[in-house]
Amino acid sequence: MDHLFDLDSDPEVMRFINGGTPTPRDVIEHDLLPRFLSYYERFAGYGFWAAIDKATGEFLGWFHFRPPEGASPGEVELGYRLRQAAWGQGYGTEASRALIRKGFTECRQLRPLRHHPP
Repeated sequence: MDHLFDLDSDPEVMRFINGGTPTPRDVIEHDLLPRFLSYYERFAGYGFWAAIDKATGEFLGWFHFRPPEGASPGEVELGYRLRQAAWGQGYGTEASRALIRKGFTECRQLRPLRHHPP
């Protein structure tokens, strides 16, 4: 919970999501976190994953691989949010490649969607 709050409290991180507005702690606790966890119950093989630095154990952010709301069967969305300290270090590329590989092998996902905030 604290890691998500810290991540979403950084205006530079949130600039790419909503223009820079931090997410209130109660929204993370009562809305976002339960929504993140619900994917594990509803969709086998999909969900959210924490990005952790192997050397330090430091929380870097998260990645998701999930069917978006209202999507057609077989469509999936890949997204991530990383702390500024992790930007430019290759974590986005490494984890995205792993999730795409998972989609095409384990989940038999063949129609990835692409979306990025304005």
